[in-house]
Amino acid sequence: MSIEYLGLSDINGPLIAIEGVEGAAFEEIVEITVDNKEKKLGRIVELYKDKAVVQVFGGTDNISLRNTRTRLTGHPLELTLSEELLGRTFNGIGEPIDGLGPIVSDLRRDVNGKPLNPVTREYPRNYISTGISAIDGLATLIRGQKLPIFSGNGLPHNELAAQIVRQASLGGSQDEKFAIVFAAMGVKYDVAEFFRKTFDESGVSSHVCMFLNLANDPVVERLITPKMALTAAEYLAFEKGMHILVILTDMTSFAEALREVSSSKGEIPSRKGYPGYLYSELATIYERAGIVEGCKGSVTQIPILTMPNDDITHPIPDLTGYITEGQIVLDRNLHGQNIYPPVNVLPSLSRLMKDGIGEGYTRKDHQDVANQLFSSYAKVGDARALASVIGEDELSPIDKKYLAFGKEFETRFIGQGAMENRSIIDTLTLGWELLKMLPREELDRIDTKLLDAYY
Repeated sequence: MSIEYLGLSDINGPLIAIEGVEGAAFEEIVEITVDNKEKKLGRIVELYKDKAVVQVFGGTDNISLRNTRTRLTGHPLELTLSEELLGRTFNGIGEPIDGLGPIVSDLRRDVNGKPLNPVTREYPRNYISTGISAIDGLATLIRGQKLPIFSGNGLPHNELAAQIVRQASLGGSQDEKFAIVFAAMGVKYDVAEFFRKTFDESGVSSHVCMFLNLANDPVVERLITPKMALTAAEYLAFEKGMHILVILTDMTSFAEALREVSSSKGEIPSRKGYPGYLYSELATIYERAGIVEGCKGSVTQIPILTMPNDDITHPIPDLTGYITEGQIVLDRNLHGQNIYPPVNVLPSLSRLMKDGIGEGYTRKDHQDVANQLFSSYAKVGDARALASVIGEDELSPIDKKYLAFGKEFETRFIGQGAMENRSIIDTLTLGWELLKMLPREELDRIDTKLLDAYY
């Protein structure tokens, strides 16, 4: 028999407090009835003796200390799971918003997930093709990896995310099932509509599961949205044998929601006002990527975050960098030159790239070409710095060649159309075309046998 508690002892922002509670558990879901008609859900975020602090989904509008009844459900927040999740759109707490009715299934799972046993994790191998040269060629995305995109306000990270969803595939192996779980947190209505429309028009929506938390939705729902998405991804990957790419945008909205709720709870803030547990909260999300021994599928993550003031040392990108295996950095200067996608390749890297490319995966010259392009583009920076001091006319012939290479590299290799889908072979061929602008003796990162074959 479930007990109903009448009235509240306190209301503070999205939080309510109940006294005299028995047998409650942390993260347990609570059903709240307001004025005997409006129903809301909440979850217990703090317990002290017989008091429970509940975080209310949907906000505390219309709730007063006397007009509310609360009932403990005895279970944490759960998501109904089925293969029918693909092609559907849900709100931040997993309720369908596409007008197609609820998912019918007896299988429900706790959205907090279970920790993956480190011993059962397999090392990520093989790559996911995004069709974008700057990523596939120089910071390759490996199955089971977490590779964040560091962006800034006004940069085209939404367009890039939509292009990745449209173009992503498993490279050469087409016999395996591939799908995408897309979660947006705190996005404006027009951005959500842009994603929905893009996926519909490009015909990919049938293998995309979307979770949308809009900017005018309650802040607390933002904390649940990535967990919903990852619960769906884990089910499809580890139980249905699919390779799932999870795109989470924007993790800055998630962190700011965490800060707001932490402030309501009266917790002592840490760096820049964020709670001290920001690191562990981000880690519980990011570490739900990977490959599990004995399972066919994999979960790969691309979290997108906008760096406040383009500051890469800000707590959100800083902590994300500790947990993830590399990053793709978008650059405002390249964006100002009308280069899309404006990926700054020098600070971008993929730490797992070396084990998922080369012979048997992409092509045997891939690693050498990537190393040489990095090296040559770094020298472009030196040549530009020198030209700004002594003038372009005074540069040596080799420095002038590097300047020409840099311009071509940015416009042809990094820059590509928003609808242009390049295969890994196209990317490597283009890389060789650009390297041929430089004398052979400058290509010191490439094996001589490969130079003989491709130069």
